[in-house]
Amino acid sequence: MTPLLRSPTLQGSKPRCRCLPVPLTLDSMDTTAPAPMGSIQHCRCQLPKMGDTWSQLPWPGPPQPAVLLVSLLLAAGVMHSDAGTSCPVLCTCHNQVVDCSSQRLFSVPPDLPMDTRNLSLAHNRIATVPPGYLTCYMELRVLDLHNNSLIELPPGLFLHAKRLAHLDLSYNNLSHVPADMFQEAHGLVHIDLSHNPWLRRVHPQAFQGLMQLRDLDLSYGGLAFLSLEALEGLPGLVTLQIGGNPWVCGCTMEPLLKWLRNRIQRCTSDSQLAECRGPPEVEGAPLFSLTEESFKACHLTLTLDDYLFIAFVGFVVSIASVATNFLLGITANCCHRWSKASEEEEI
Repeated sequence: MTPLLRSPTLQGSKPRCRCLPVPLTLDSMDTTAPAPMGSIQHCRCQLPKMGDTWSQLPWPGPPQPAVLLVSLLLAAGVMHSDAGTSCPVLCTCHNQVVDCSSQRLFSVPPDLPMDTRNLSLAHNRIATVPPGYLTCYMELRVLDLHNNSLIELPPGLFLHAKRLAHLDLSYNNLSHVPADMFQEAHGLVHIDLSHNPWLRRVHPQAFQGLMQLRDLDLSYGGLAFLSLEALEGLPGLVTLQIGGNPWVCGCTMEPLLKWLRNRIQRCTSDSQLAECRGPPEVEGAPLFSLTEESFKACHLTLTLDDYLFIAFVGFVVSIASVATNFLLGITANCCHRWSKASEEEEI
């Protein structure tokens, strides 16, 4: 893979940058640092040396003052444009905020400014995000992808987004949250996964390592079960939204509910919206109204008296069965003899 050199080109009155391939040399390679995982391209933005640029131009003669002034102004504009790529088409850029929302985009815009901190792609029709899309944007703090058509995210998307704090993936079509979805995004403080109606499964290690996570929204999805392991590794969790899901309040939910009851004082939750959809005996009951008594049947154990009683009942049933078979045998034999005697008398 070759690094890219951004060469200035003038379009209208505003200089822009575009990417050109540059051959690799031993001097440009860093043999000590491993290549970043999940990256599409090696981001490198440079300007050609002014001496090399002027050496390739024909000698125009003695410089005129006006021509020299225009050249200096153009050079200053080109140097300023090297701070980052120009704003993508259909987007607005201001103070490190890139807003591409509500533009009916079917794909993410390429070549964002390198110093982007806030990226909004909300209210579009984006179905996929290419692997390594965030590799070059080390300053990214906020990523808004809500109200799109995302089904899944590529593994390792956030490997280099170590400063990402707010992530909004609500109102999409996500079906599961895998174990490596937020890998290396240890700075996340807020994650919104609400209103994903096809969200059926959250991996037990989906939020592993997110020690700074404070707000987690899993409301209005298709979750029937959530592993305790997925939440107990979040010591900083303050707000948890889980209402609007079809929870099945069986024995497998007891560990999670017990953990939530112990955290209810420190963790704000939408307890009024979380209801059980099954089994039938607790359908419609608020999730947090279930107590240890509700799961008493999950802990039934047999004592010695129970075993003795079962053995006694089994013995009695066996004796009764033998006696019944004996009586039926005698009855059948008597009937057979009686019918045979009746036939002999008729003859």
